[in-house]
Amino acid sequence: MAEGKKIPKAKSDIESLGYADAVAELEEILDTLESESIDVDVLADRVKRAAALIKHCRSKIGDARLHVEQVVGEIDAKG
Repeated sequence: MAEGKKIPKAKSDIESLGYADAVAELEEILDTLESESIDVDVLADRVKRAAALIKHCRSKIGDARLHVEQVVGEIDAKG
C-alpha cells in the first residue's frame, strides 16, 4: 500500500468510497497479495475486503447503467 495513504477498513466505510477509490484499493490489495508472503489471517481479511470492494464496484456500475438508461429513455421520449 502507498505510504501515508489511509484506507478505510470497515465494510461500512466501503459504501462511502467512490468507484475509482474502490478500484484503487483493490489494486493495492492485489499488489500486496502478489508481492508479499502474507499471514493466513491477514490473507483472509484482505480477501474478504476485496470481495466487499468488488460487490461495491458492481453496485456502482449497475447504478450508473440504470441512470444512463433513464437518461436515454428520456431523450427517446422527447425525440
